[in-house]
Amino acid sequence: MSDQKTAVSVLGTGSMGSALAEAFLAAGHPTTVWNRSPQRAAALVAAGAHQHLAVAEAIAASPLIITCLTTFQATRDSLTPAETELNGRAFVTLNSGTPADARDFARWVTGRGARFLGGAIKNVPSAVGKPDTLLYFGGEQDVFDEHRETLRVLGGDLVHLGDQPDLAALYESAIGATLLPALLGFFEGAAVLSARGLAARTMVPYSIKWLQMIESLLPVMADEIDNRDFTRLGSSVALFHTAIGNDEQLGAESGVDMSWHAPMHDLLHRAVAEGLGEQSITALIQLLAPDRPRDSMHGA
Repeated sequence: MSDQKTAVSVLGTGSMGSALAEAFLAAGHPTTVWNRSPQRAAALVAAGAHQHLAVAEAIAASPLIITCLTTFQATRDSLTPAETELNGRAFVTLNSGTPADARDFARWVTGRGARFLGGAIKNVPSAVGKPDTLLYFGGEQDVFDEHRETLRVLGGDLVHLGDQPDLAALYESAIGATLLPALLGFFEGAAVLSARGLAARTMVPYSIKWLQMIESLLPVMADEIDNRDFTRLGSSVALFHTAIGNDEQLGAESGVDMSWHAPMHDLLHRAVAEGLGEQSITALIQLLAPDRPRDSMHGA
């Protein structure tokens, strides 16, 4: 029948993998699940999923395989007993790892006859299936095109970054670099308020406004970096350098440990010493990475 839904096998049924399988089930796709700890798939089986205890049988059950294990190495280790079943299947990974790990895994899985698409889902498990949930992929365009509507079950915002199999891992690494510093900044702010007997929740509305301001500046900063023109942002290296003393004073006054600022302060000191003080704060990229030819920078 032309309206028959593609059968899908989901390997890995942790919190995210379970959310993926639930979304496929809700959309009417025949869904097979496998997990190294079989009992973790019990709720999915109760909801209508098929379960195989052998990974080879789970792979053989579907033309489209979605893996949501911890790393590329964990995925490869799990698949090793099922190498002969990979031939001809579309294989989509949604796990963490470096670009190098993604490239190595892509070579391994395609060497066994599978077609590869490396992906990332940019949200929490509870957001799987929502129209604004973003998933991006790198790898074979024909796999993306063939299974686009099936993958859209997981989130309405789908992007194919390009044919290189490590692009999703590359963008995950690049974008994820902002997460821990942003969280540490919030935790520090909460600690400063706590020192005055104020609740962290009181800063949430203002933190959101601050993040929205940063959001509005990202295109300007990206343009400065891409064009190596560090003149238009209006917030100079010197401005941030001058504020180092304020950070130190606040730490002393509140009793909050500010030592995580030290590498950032060192970067600012170096930038001023190298004569970058009057340039936009985006000029710090010149210390983080050497200049590259303009034609080496391109969008996906």
